[in-house]
Amino acid sequence: MTQPTLTQLEEKIAHLTKTVDELSDIVAKQSRDIDVLQRRAQMLMEREAAREFDQGGSVPLADQRPPHW
Repeated sequence: MTQPTLTQLEEKIAHLTKTVDELSDIVAKQSRDIDVLQRRAQMLMEREAAREFDQGGSVPLADQRPPHW
């Protein structure tokens, strides 16, 4: 097995650096997407809780303290 030349190593590092940058961009976008989805899920839960309350129900059980508290 021959040892890689300096040029080959530099090329490999350049490709790896590009891949790391691309993956970093993907992770950043996914983080933003998750933030948006979390806000939307929270908004939907609040809307559903308000709808249940308006229909004469009590506060949803998830928002009530258990009886032993």
